[in-house]
Amino acid sequence: MGRISTLVLIGFGAFFIALAPLLKFWAAGQIISAPADQFGISRLEAKGAQYFSLQDLKVLTGDLDIIVTTRGDVKEATSDRVVWDEAMVVNDVTNKRPQIDISERRSAFNRYTGAGVNCCGTSVEKAPVTIEGQVYKFPFDVEKKTYKVFNSTAGKAFDATFVREDNVNGLPVYVFEQSVPPTKTETRTAPANVLGMTGTTGDVQVDRWYDGKTTYWIEPVTGSPVRQEVQRHEVLKTQDGVERSAAFIATAKMTEKTVEELVKDAQDGKSTINLLRNTIPLVLLVVGVFLVLAGIIVGRRRPTAGE
Repeated sequence: MGRISTLVLIGFGAFFIALAPLLKFWAAGQIISAPADQFGISRLEAKGAQYFSLQDLKVLTGDLDIIVTTRGDVKEATSDRVVWDEAMVVNDVTNKRPQIDISERRSAFNRYTGAGVNCCGTSVEKAPVTIEGQVYKFPFDVEKKTYKVFNSTAGKAFDATFVREDNVNGLPVYVFEQSVPPTKTETRTAPANVLGMTGTTGDVQVDRWYDGKTTYWIEPVTGSPVRQEVQRHEVLKTQDGVERSAAFIATAKMTEKTVEELVKDAQDGKSTINLLRNTIPLVLLVVGVFLVLAGIIVGRRRPTAGE
């Protein structure tokens, strides 16, 4: 009976000792991931924005309310990837112009690293697009280095460079900045007189040019964004390269309510990762060592006359 007890104690102890590093270095990263059934609503606001109003056929200035809704396509999710659909609606609060801009995109990305995956009909404004770089989140254990991040307006990935450490609502974060150089995004026709072109009649071809800067505040353990600021500069140019009108010029910032929600989610994720990587492995290691030692002690104990 004593030998059996020894083997049982040492066996369980060895199992717990082996399980501790497995949970710490592998299982935690597999358990914590982007959800397939994502549903979230984020809000941003842009004060004093300028945009060309199709309703008024002129540039208006106003405060904008921006609503971004993301939904996961559960049917397309696998053990490694998730697929999210995003819809963004921009409302002009000042001039009471609803839905001055509506955009949508479909993204697939690795649920653990946040890196883009090209499958499942990825698109921007229903046009197929090749996704590269980070999408929605950074990888776990973010480093102070440059990452490629996909920019849906330009339709490609650009460098997001680490610039500093910071904190958001008491949560330590890394700050990254991404600058997008002037990029032509579309070509269309517009009435010459609307663009202020004297001496020209009828419609003319104009190109829409975009450049911008996005700042990301990232919780480094989870790779989750907790704050974002987007400086968007879009203008209309005729084929001779002359800028004719503003198309959309604004600096959009997440509302404090949205930031609070993202910070809470990041704190919860960080706590869960800490539990899986540190607390539970340490407990397993301590219990495992205790059981092995107990087994050795029991094994060395001399059997009594009744044994």
